[in-house]
Amino acid sequence: MASTQKQKKAAPARAKVRPAGFPTRQQVMDFITESDTPAGKREIAKAFGLKGQEKIALKALLKDMADEGLLDIGPARAFHKMGGVPKVTVLRIVDVDDTTLIATPERWEAEGQPAPRIRVVERGKRGALTIGDRILARTEEAGKGWLAHPMKKLAKATEMLLGVVEEMADGKLWLRPVDKRIRKDTPISDIGTAKKGDLVLAEPTGRPPRISARVTDILGDPFAPRSFSLIAIHKHGIPHVFPEAVEEEAVTASKLPLHEDKREDLRHLPIVAIDPVDARDHDDAVWAAPDEDPANEGGFKAIVAIADVSYYVRPGSALDREARKRGNSVYFPDLVVPMLPHQLSSDMCSLRAGQDRAAMACHLVIDAQGKVKSFRFSRAIIRVAAVLAYENAQAAIDGEQDNELLEPALKPLWACWALLRKAREKRDPLALDLPERRVVLDEWGKIVSVAVRERLDAHMLIEDYMIAANVAAAKALEAKKAPVMYRVHETPGRDKLVALKEYLATFDIDFALGQVIRPSTFNQLIKKVGESEEKEQIMTQILRSQTQAYYAPQNMGHFGLALGSYAHFTSPIRRYADLLVHRALVGAYDLELPAPKDKAIPDRSSLSQEDYENMGRVGEMISGHERRAMEAERETIDRYVAAFLSAHVGEVVKARITGVQNFGFFATVEGLGGDGLVPVSTLGAEHFFFDEAGKALQGVESGDRYTVGQRLELRLAEADPINGALRFELPDNPSPRGSPLKRDRTRPKIHRGRPTNIRHIGSSRGKHKKR
Repeated sequence: MASTQKQKKAAPARAKVRPAGFPTRQQVMDFITESDTPAGKREIAKAFGLKGQEKIALKALLKDMADEGLLDIGPARAFHKMGGVPKVTVLRIVDVDDTTLIATPERWEAEGQPAPRIRVVERGKRGALTIGDRILARTEEAGKGWLAHPMKKLAKATEMLLGVVEEMADGKLWLRPVDKRIRKDTPISDIGTAKKGDLVLAEPTGRPPRISARVTDILGDPFAPRSFSLIAIHKHGIPHVFPEAVEEEAVTASKLPLHEDKREDLRHLPIVAIDPVDARDHDDAVWAAPDEDPANEGGFKAIVAIADVSYYVRPGSALDREARKRGNSVYFPDLVVPMLPHQLSSDMCSLRAGQDRAAMACHLVIDAQGKVKSFRFSRAIIRVAAVLAYENAQAAIDGEQDNELLEPALKPLWACWALLRKAREKRDPLALDLPERRVVLDEWGKIVSVAVRERLDAHMLIEDYMIAANVAAAKALEAKKAPVMYRVHETPGRDKLVALKEYLATFDIDFALGQVIRPSTFNQLIKKVGESEEKEQIMTQILRSQTQAYYAPQNMGHFGLALGSYAHFTSPIRRYADLLVHRALVGAYDLELPAPKDKAIPDRSSLSQEDYENMGRVGEMISGHERRAMEAERETIDRYVAAFLSAHVGEVVKARITGVQNFGFFATVEGLGGDGLVPVSTLGAEHFFFDEAGKALQGVESGDRYTVGQRLELRLAEADPINGALRFELPDNPSPRGSPLKRDRTRPKIHRGRPTNIRHIGSSRGKHKKR
């Protein structure tokens, strides 16, 4: 009886089993379409109970169906409906539409049909996936499109190789990588139409250890003007060409009326923009005057006017989607990759002198102690009196240059700033005055100089006005319980503080871990150091102990600035986070203007429902884009520095050690920058201890010690502009190795493990312990 019941329960399952015998075309198609797992020849044969000669007949049937355009074959030899997507397949995320990730099949071989754009439905922790990721996903048709449900994130596939074609003495072609972290060249198996010296993109072919490169794209001459920036753009996948629809929308949006009658008119005020001499766009301008209110004696009124980008770039528009995809503008020495098309970024949204411009104005009332007593925001129309370089504004204040705006504009700005500075000193934010390099090029893209930017009072003045406006924006939105895209900088983690403590101990400086860590804690350390030689290296180490700032709708405060609430408001031309803050202010304070007559432009300029619901995900995306831009900018400057120094190979230069590892130490040329390696193998035959806590290499016999921050003279042995790499030697102990630009591939292989003359000491490995 029990057996009969079991049989009855099992009956429905048996009803789904395919009939025995050889299947028809339609049965094969139905099975493949309905299968929840990849359906290859083996799975199809098993489903229909095929054996022996029937399997051979099935193989022929599947080939016929593929030839007839009914089936296609995907990864793992699994079949799927032609023009469709396998039920389970590998996808690569290639785009973001609003906040929905878009993926395409990693392999797509349907001739004459573009690869489908598949919407990725994320579950669980949001923000785990981003552009460039590979996923194994289950797919399904939904209406006229496809959805993908991620099953797991896969390891990154081998990326395209970016490098320069190099010809050896034996006539063989090799690809020299532009990434200095890649120490191995790749033989070229297919050169295509490229020639020696070209900068190219190539795909790796073959299997380890016989990997070769097949050239797919020729990018041009790596030494031509702007090529260093193009290297970074291609390497990091930075979007740099605006789609035609976005360019067209920018032209349409730029023609929107300013609605002068509905904006606060500030054109009578001598508002000035103070920017770097090489600034490409001007999104902020400032004004200040003594407050005439007797209740605020000694205080000031100030206005920070910011380009009203939210008026032109509206939620859901093509401009908005492209801006979010970019996240920020990227600034290279020779070009800018803007977040917005030039029609807006360097024209209608740029606060040009003498031209009426739409602005979002932050009105501040500041008391005699520098505290912001009140603030309000308005949509305004302004006419900037002048755009001044920092150096010119400073020269005017110092009496070294005549300027008609000195009395009406500059002196009041400096007087008000004296109050803001007073409040800043009381707050005591983190004070790390580290040098910033500036690469100066001539009109042909050649390097004129590489120098450290001078830090002027004018820089700090603008910085403090911007900080005051950013704080006001965050607090204004909090007051309305509106969403805020905060700029978050968290307190340093314990691991980094422990490492800092160990490092400071090598200078006999105590650092108590039990204390409450504030920015002033680090400032006191810097004061203890005074103006000693170690000051810069200790400041660098303090900087490395800090967490990385990011964007998020949850407020965790800004540790470095010693502020409880902080949001970026002052640069919506070049940062998407600021644009979201502007939209939130428009909605919270009812600053919406009449809807555009052109129906191609969305009606509203305030936050959309999608903006509101996806603040967390967007914060993670634009934080990632910011890190991408910083790395690309830094690498490009390193390439320019290497190009500048390539004419000085063989010369002795003044340098400073910036990092120490067990394989050698890194040094930078004083006043120029650009890290280069001094391999430990070139330091002599004696053994060296690697002191991990002290970040130093020390000779056993000589006692010679090389530590972070130490100044010394080094001979420049190599300067490779292609990857930005430098190599140094001790002046009295040059290595026999030649320049990488004329390498001899017949030399014996250099093993990249730990050099034989290294021992390791450190807190985690014990003293004087060989490894």
